[in-house]
Amino acid sequence: MNAPAGEQALQRGADKRGTAKLTPMAMFFREFLRHPVMVGSIIPSSKKLIRHMLSRCDWANTRLFVEYGPGVGTFAEAILERLGPDGTYLVIDTNREFIDYLRDRIHDPRFVAVHGSAADVVQIIKDNGHTEADYVLSGLPFSTLPPGVGPKIAHETYDALRTGGAFLVYQFSPKCRDFMALAFDTIDHAFEPVNIPPAQLYWAWKE
Repeated sequence: MNAPAGEQALQRGADKRGTAKLTPMAMFFREFLRHPVMVGSIIPSSKKLIRHMLSRCDWANTRLFVEYGPGVGTFAEAILERLGPDGTYLVIDTNREFIDYLRDRIHDPRFVAVHGSAADVVQIIKDNGHTEADYVLSGLPFSTLPPGVGPKIAHETYDALRTGGAFLVYQFSPKCRDFMALAFDTIDHAFEPVNIPPAQLYWAWKE
């Protein structure tokens, strides 16, 4: 027999309060154990990878920075440090636990967390009062996404970006480039060894 709606609401509130007390590493590890295919890595990205990945952004002219699968906000501090006072940092995740966790921990008026899918990024951007993104960052494990989702995300991301903007992707497998190439012609590549595991970095430009 299901618990009454009031009891269910109280339990959700208790779960949320418990989640908010977790350290980022503990939260990340917990969600990896729950959803290993969605999270994709057992530990967050290194600071070296974060600096490398963000190094090619024109921060002075960035008004909207979007991230898919932000997890516990591993990139959040670095992005907010670089983003101008009139910019917006919008994150999208299908995992509501991560979204609730980030909303509890990050109190910056430029930060917006959305529970949704990267495959709907164009509509999500419009729903939040914007017309296009300057950059989109993703650590989503493309190779383990359901059939058809990877190509959909690649084309949606292309449509969401302004001309001159870029799709920033970090992955452990180079296969993700095949998905990106469905929508982008110019893709720069680098390798970051200082990460566990070492990662492939890509910058796909909308020309």
